[in-house]
Amino acid sequence: MNRNNTAYKPNRESRLAVTSRSFSRNKTLRDAVLSIYPNTKFNDEGIILKKRQLIEFLDGQDMAIIALETINEEVIRELPELKIISKYGVGIDMIDLNALYAYKVYLGWQGGVNKRSVSELVIALIINLLRNIPKVNDDLSSNNWNQLVGCQLTGKTVGIIGLGHIGKDLVKLLQPFRCKVIANDILSFSEFCDAYNVEQVDLTHLLQASDVISIHVPLDNSTKLMIGESELSLMKTDALLINTARGNIVDEAALKSTLIEKKISGAAFDVFALEPPNDLEFLKISNFIVTPHIGGSTIEAILAMGHAAISGLTNAKIALPENFT
Repeated sequence: MNRNNTAYKPNRESRLAVTSRSFSRNKTLRDAVLSIYPNTKFNDEGIILKKRQLIEFLDGQDMAIIALETINEEVIRELPELKIISKYGVGIDMIDLNALYAYKVYLGWQGGVNKRSVSELVIALIINLLRNIPKVNDDLSSNNWNQLVGCQLTGKTVGIIGLGHIGKDLVKLLQPFRCKVIANDILSFSEFCDAYNVEQVDLTHLLQASDVISIHVPLDNSTKLMIGESELSLMKTDALLINTARGNIVDEAALKSTLIEKKISGAAFDVFALEPPNDLEFLKISNFIVTPHIGGSTIEAILAMGHAAISGLTNAKIALPENFT
């Protein structure tokens, strides 16, 4: 079938499939997309679509709104009618851009649409760790009045790995806490850093100097397992590690050992290499807070991501990496 989609323009006859479960459950987003594309099918069964199920769900569709589903060459090859994919959310590590480019499938994407939802979760996780909230909650629910002494976030040195949309938003949320903020990024953001008193440093310095480290880089070949045993060993023994970005950026086996041996004070993860994770011993470590990839799971973020995904169907671009940074 002809894959020359350069002239394709979505219209009311376009066939659209929405794989996202949260989008499909949201009446506001359903009504919004149906008013433009009445031939839309939704993931009403709430299935996590993988491989063959994903291909079958998207078969015969002109366009797709996808979330965390893996879109690789195998999937694209078997969907000759698919012309546009729009991303519900911001991470595109699950999408093979080379395959999209090879098969002339365009990609709709907008960065930063869930930044406040994620950055607020980071603040919540940090304070929960600093004040031992999970521990004292469990103690009190077991009738154990244990007034553990915690720490304040105010005045701490916070290291941010990745100064993109979410990293910058986190900087802004940290301002009232009068933290010293240091950041590491492959790009220079001198104007932003000057405005918010942020010092850009190398990764080694950030790991050694930070009381709290929060990760906000995309997952790609340059960031996969960028925080391993040697990097964890550089952290202070009373430091905290937060990851709301992507699994596989941190070596989970190395982190597990580090937490068990109390080489750092604690960690909080919203993302994992395998989701849902199946290492219950890892998840139950006492100084480890875990959440089930809820960084973008707020009412406000769901609507923002959904409307951005709908707009992405008409604003889609050729799948080149430089178009999605």
